[in-house]
Parts: sequence; C-alpha cells; structure tokens
Amino acid sequence: MERKLHLRQNTFRISIPPFTAFYAFLLILLCHCSPAFSQKADGRFTISGYVSDAAGGEYLVGATVADRKSGHGTISNTYGFFSLTLPSDSLLLYVSYIGYDAQAIPLHLNADRTLNIKLTASAVLEEVEIVADKYERIEERAQMSRIDVPIAQIKQIPALLGEKDVLKALQLLPGVSSGGEGQSGLYVRGGGPDQNLILLDGVPVYNASHLFGFFSVFNADAIRDVSLTKGGFPARYGGRLSSVVEINMKEGNDEEYHGEGSIGIVASKLTLEGPIQKGKSSFIVSGRRTYIDLLARPLIKSGFRSDGSEGVAGYYFYDLNAKVNHRFSDKDRVYLSFYTGKDKFYLDLKDRYQIDNDAHDEYTTQSGLGWGNLTTALRWNHVLSPRLFANATLTYSRYKFNTSAGSSDRRYAGGQLTNESSYSLDYFSGIDDVAAKVDFDFIPAPRHYIKFGSSAIFHTFYPGRFDTSIKESDDNTDITASVGQPNVHAGELALYAEDDWKINDRLRINAGLHLSGFIIKDNPYFSIQPRLNARYLLSQGWAIKGAFSTMRQYIHLLTNETIGLPTDLWLPTTAAVKPQDSWQAALGVAKTFRKEYEFSAEVYYKEMKNVIAFREGASLFQFDDWQTRVEQGDGTAYGLELFLQKKKGRFNGWVGYTLSWAWREFENINLGRRYPYKFDRRHDFEVVGTYRFNDRVSLSATWVYSTGNAATFGTSKYLAPGIYSYGDYYYSYETTHTAERNNYRMRAYHRLDVGVDFTKKKQHHERTWSFGAYNAYSRKNPFFLLLENEYDNSNNTRKPVLKQISLFPVIPYISYSFKF
Repeated sequence: MERKLHLRQNTFRISIPPFTAFYAFLLILLCHCSPAFSQKADGRFTISGYVSDAAGGEYLVGATVADRKSGHGTISNTYGFFSLTLPSDSLLLYVSYIGYDAQAIPLHLNADRTLNIKLTASAVLEEVEIVADKYERIEERAQMSRIDVPIAQIKQIPALLGEKDVLKALQLLPGVSSGGEGQSGLYVRGGGPDQNLILLDGVPVYNASHLFGFFSVFNADAIRDVSLTKGGFPARYGGRLSSVVEINMKEGNDEEYHGEGSIGIVASKLTLEGPIQKGKSSFIVSGRRTYIDLLARPLIKSGFRSDGSEGVAGYYFYDLNAKVNHRFSDKDRVYLSFYTGKDKFYLDLKDRYQIDNDAHDEYTTQSGLGWGNLTTALRWNHVLSPRLFANATLTYSRYKFNTSAGSSDRRYAGGQLTNESSYSLDYFSGIDDVAAKVDFDFIPAPRHYIKFGSSAIFHTFYPGRFDTSIKESDDNTDITASVGQPNVHAGELALYAEDDWKINDRLRINAGLHLSGFIIKDNPYFSIQPRLNARYLLSQGWAIKGAFSTMRQYIHLLTNETIGLPTDLWLPTTAAVKPQDSWQAALGVAKTFRKEYEFSAEVYYKEMKNVIAFREGASLFQFDDWQTRVEQGDGTAYGLELFLQKKKGRFNGWVGYTLSWAWREFENINLGRRYPYKFDRRHDFEVVGTYRFNDRVSLSATWVYSTGNAATFGTSKYLAPGIYSYGDYYYSYETTHTAERNNYRMRAYHRLDVGVDFTKKKQHHERTWSFGAYNAYSRKNPFFLLLENEYDNSNNTRKPVLKQISLFPVIPYISYSFKF
C-alpha cells in the first residue's frame, strides 16, 4: 500500500509493507486491552465454558450469558464457547437462548470457573419469555446487514416440488435476488453469483446448485444454522465482494440415537445420528437422492424399443453429508465433516442394422453430463486459557464439471468382428482448494471481544480441456489429442484482527483490518482492507448504525449470465486480469418491538472495480486463451432495504422490501456507456409467514413480487451495404440496430406459494404429511423472451413478434416425513 503526501510542489512517497501495517494494528489492539491481562491482581476472574442442548449435546451458537447484578454479559461463539470476566462477587448468572428454558445460576466468583451449561428446549415455543437482558437484540449489535434465519423456519417455507431449500429461503430476504424462475442463485446488492462466499462448515462450495439451478446442494435435514451477511463485513471474512453465506452442519446427538427422513415427489432423504461414545462423541449421516430416472426407466426403454432401438436415458442428483466429533476434555474437541454431491445426465443408445443374412452393423452412442462438489473439514477446538479460544482447521474443496460424447460402429460377418470405428470427445474443468487456517477468540473483558487469525489456500484451476479420440480398424487409424489450457496453481493468504468494543452504554463498534495476498507465478498481489461497524443507542430503544468495508476478490467466474449452468469456469487473477475490488457504506436504524419483532432499515452504496464479463461475441467453449475473451469494468449498486422479522411464537415469519439500482460499465461493451445490470430490479417485496394452529396442524405461505429482469433487444432493422458478391451481383443483408444493452424490461414477477403440514406424534416417533402448491394462482412469469418473425396474411409480410416463455404453472406437491 502506498500513500502520497503533497507538500508544496514536492511529492514524497511513504511505502508501508502490508504485513508491517497489519502487525502494527494488532499490537495497538492488544495494547489497548492490556489491562485485561492483569485481572487476577485487581480481583477479576473469568467464568468460561460451553452452552449446549441438554437432550442431544449440540452446542448453541449465540446463547446469552449475563450477570443480572452487574448487567455485563457475552454470547457463545460458533462452537458454543463463552467467556465472561467479572470482579469477585456474588453473581446471578442468567443463561438464555431463543426456544429454550432459561437458567439462573447463583455463584460466588472468587476464582476462575469453568461451567458447561445445558439448556432444555421449551415445550411450547411461544411461551418462552424474552426480556431485554436475556438475548442480544438487533439494536444492541454493532454488526449490520446480517440476517440469521432459523433452520426450523426454513423447513416450514413452501418450496418447489416440496424440496425445502436453504438458498431459496435466502432469496426471500431484502437485498437478495434470484437469477430467474425457480433458480437457486444469489445476486446480493447488485453483485454477481461469483461474489458470494458460500461456506459449509467453513469450507467454500463453488457450485451450490442441482438441476441447472432449480435446487441447491444443501440438505436442510443436515443443517444446524444459516446466516447471511450482505455488508458491514467483519474483518474475519474475505475473498468475495458481495456476501457471506455461513451454513453449519449439525454435530449429531451424543446421548441418543435418532433419525428423520422424507419421501417426496422427486427425492427422498434419510438422516441418522447418535452417540459413538455417550456424552463424548457423536455422528450424523444424511443422504438425499432423486429417483425420477429410476421410475421413468421402464417407460424410456419402452419408447426406444418402439423405435427399433435399445437404450436408456436419465438424470439424477444426490447429496451425502457426514460428520463425527469427539470431546477429549473440556479444553479439546475434534470435528471431521464431509460433503459430496453430484448431478448426472446420461444417454446410452444401441441400434442394429442388418446388412444381409450373414452381416450386420451395431451402432452405439453414449453421452453424459456430470458435475459435483466435494468438501472436507478437519478442525480442532482448544481452550488455551479461560479468555482465549482457538480453532485450527484443515479443509479441502473440489468442484469439477465433465461432459462426454462418443459413438462406435462395429461390423460383424459370420459371427466375427470385421471392422470397428469409434469417436469420443470429453471436456473437463474445475477447481481444487487445499487450505489451512487458525482462528482465535480473545475475550479480555465484557466490553471487548477480539477475533484474530490467519489462513492459507492453495488453488488449482482447471481452465478447460478437450480430449478427443478417433479410431478406425480398417486403416489402423488411432488418433488422440488434447486441446485446452494448462492447469494453473496459485496461493492465497489472509490475516485479520477485529475487536467488538462496547465503548459505553450507547456506543459500540466492531473495528478490524483484513490483509490478503495472492501469488500466481511471478505476480503477487496484496491488499489491506479496513472494516468498521458502529451502533449508537438512541432513546426509546432505537439504534442508529453505520458500516464501511472494503473487499478484494482474487478468483473469477466466467458465466453466461443466464440459467445457472455448471459449465461456468472458475479462474484466477493473473497479470492480465486484475483482482476485483469494492467498497461499501451503509447507514441504518434498528429496533425490537414488543420483545419479539425485529425491525431494520438500511441504505447502502457500493462501488466495484474490475468486475468481469465476456467480450462481445466471446463464449465459454473457445480454444483461445480465456484472458483474451474477458473484459473488466466497474459496477455500482445502491438502494434501501426494510426488514421486519418475528422468529418465535405460533405465528412467525418476515416482511421485506428492497428499492435498488445496479449498473455496469465496460470500456468495450455498450460503447463504453453505463447500462443496467441484468439483475437490476427496482422493487422487490417478500412476505413469509407460518402459523401453527396446534401441535398437529400448521399453515405456511410466501408471496413475492419483483420488477422484471433486464433484457437486450434491437430497436430497428436496416439493410446493410452489400459486401458479398457473386459475379456481377452484390448482396445486401439485414442487420439489427441495438441502441443500448439491457434496454428492455420483462414483465413483473410475482408468485404465491402455500403449504400445510399435518403432524401426528406417537410415543417413539412422529410423522408429517405436507401438502402445498408452488405458484398457487398459476401466474405466467417470464423465464426468457424470444423475438420471432411471424407471417401477416393481411399484407403478405413478416413482422417481429416478442414471445414470452413461461416455465412453471401451478405445481402441487405432497411429501411424507418422519422422525424417530
């Protein structure tokens, strides 16, 4: 980082090495909190431990631990750990978590104490008493632009074909748009799909879609909690410009064996969990698979036979989640989590042609399309001291896409193979990550919560390779060739430090610094990214909040900006393609009404540099260097978001509204003029609600409305001067003039989904029948538009007609689920 000082006519340069700047910031941070290191001398001691579920041992994230007498408190971290340092005295420790019965623990603090607290789930959620000092309200947090969605709420939302979907639930939040009808992609505050950091147990997932984007890869039965951060990013996050989606898997019940599953229209799921060593270690395994291919196989085979051929075709996807953990002591716990998922389309055909009584030909054709993810995380939690918690993690993430096509022709005469020819073409692309990171939580005093750590990622990019083979036995032809670009290796480094500091009863800030580096061949890049969140409490429970963050992204996604095809390519920053940068500022207010309704209003402004897009006429499947096919430019997004959420009670849900603008500007696209981003939507409105009549019946519904997507269409046609000749004749051709990119708006999108659950509880198990409908009033929403020429009989001419293609009418669903 360089800073210029201008003094009269002379310019001086001060060069600040990035690592020096980071360590100076960390030193200042720790020195500021230095009084906390001498707490025992001044009569201060620490209560630390874990908060967990009494029935299954799952750690509770975000549980509040507070002293009723002094009013000081803290919350448990991602692994349920808490630390609270207080003066020696008699305390009344109050521990609470939404949906659980609170615990009051009297104790006399005259030494460091370790408490492992187990909370019992409330029998009736709406009877849980929530008061001001029992949990951290939205107005008390310095963090803004972050939303936590309970997984139980997600599983109640009606979904396409009854498949409960984490990412589709996030699309119902303000500031988040989908790519189109039924798509599971996320477009956050004017950003692209590559600008979302999607983490499953801390491991990046590079392709989060099944069935070309209609379902996400996350099985809700295996998920513990979900959160979305859209701005005001704490320093611990980095690597993407627009959002962080944190999805954590369940840990497994360490007391009893349990299971749950479901049977739906397109897929079935089964989850099993239980103790390995009771009270110390547990496991969870969850699987999901579609079975339309199996059910349809007899019909497909019959169809091929009626045509005189034999063959089979189908499509399926599956997911498998697994996790084990073991507690060696109160200070040490180890986790191993695993996910794999795959989509596969296949077509195999066989035909026979009889030449004469003695000879025949056999033709076979095979084609396939497959893509999938694999993630693994091995982590170790260690309590270094009552105030210092460490988490070390090793991770592996892989995404790969491959497609293949081939055919063969075999000739038989007299029962012997006399000639054989074959052809095959395979394409492969993907990305592999091997990473290590270490994170520390340091809680020196109730007014400070410090996080710091570092990470290193080794990337391997597979930019795309075609392998072809041609064989012919007649002339001994045997040709194999590979065309494509070499694999690329790169390293990514990060250091961060942040402090959540309660300066006084009204002012609280979260300030931090994120340092990142990227090394590819002889081209290193470094970046220092300051982060700041602040809140100031006003009268009557209102809080005003502000945030500023800068982000840098070193990897890019080449995409066609249409349906979420798995052929999208992840590629690195290079000497020619620069890293993406952004800065974002936000200002808002927040308040909790009637102890259970959370309201927030935010305005934001974001600028992005070096965003990536294909040059005019370029596409994925070309043999030249991908760096010559892309253009880099600027992006701007700004808007207003309103959000009202109720997380508990018989009735819960949320209402969201977004007013936004999103722009792109490239030197060689649209004549260098600014144009609306494809997913620029002026208005987005979402209503989500669930009402539980009793323990047996619940009703849920969602309604969404959004401005239509932008599209590009020509505004006029004309005959261009002839440039082709044949003899003495010259031919002109018709061409289309397009004044602006994304100059047309599709019709507005709106949809109502409804669902009802009927639950029956038995002594040892529970079953639920779910019925519902996607797009209940069968709105014909635009999926894409076509411009076609239709013949007009009245004047014997052809005229252009714009046609809308709609995808889903009303789609009912039914599913059966069970727990035991």
